[in-house]
Amino acid sequence: MTIRVLLADDQALLRATFRILIDSCDDLEVVAEAADGAEAVELTRAHRPDVVVMDIRMPGTDGLAATSTICSDPDLAGTRVLILTTFEIDEHVARALRAGASGFLGKDVSADQLLTGIRTVALGDALLSPQATRSLITRFLSTPDPGSSSERGGLFSSLTAREREVTILAATGLDNQEIADRLFVSPLTVRTHIHRAMAKLDVRDRAQLVVIAYQSGLVHPGPPAR
Repeated sequence: MTIRVLLADDQALLRATFRILIDSCDDLEVVAEAADGAEAVELTRAHRPDVVVMDIRMPGTDGLAATSTICSDPDLAGTRVLILTTFEIDEHVARALRAGASGFLGKDVSADQLLTGIRTVALGDALLSPQATRSLITRFLSTPDPGSSSERGGLFSSLTAREREVTILAATGLDNQEIADRLFVSPLTVRTHIHRAMAKLDVRDRAQLVVIAYQSGLVHPGPPAR
């Protein structure tokens, strides 16, 4: 199955470079390019890509507004947004994740990291760069939005004890293998629990599961669960 990608960046040279790289892979295909957020939304609705690679800082409608529009559109539930940013420790990144982005990478990533990132978010997994994941969560995602705790806190009552436990560990920054090692189960079992929790909470991917775990008070900021 080919992963269909839309590139949104105001730098034409960067878009051209990414297109050449992505189109060189048998399982990836660039279906459209956008120079600003408004065009990104329009082309996303027209092409329904699997992944939008979105720059935050663009003229006119920026990547944050575009991400919010795309991720709040029920007709685009199958599209995921991967943020590219020059500033990895940035409240804008947290706002993008709250708006529905599946993760982010710095613009200095290697070719392999970018391709892996696209494939990761296309599968529904969160992608938070190693340099910033835990500090980002601690500094920004752990701050509840007004009303979010009362609105969402009760949702976790639908989870089984194991699903809740796995969600908490995922929210502290552990990957599936690390959670599996801690709970003495297989990574596949962990992935199953994660996906069941996502389905019950009606969130589009792992990144959003992490966001609501903090914003609802299920998880509180603290040292990494290592």
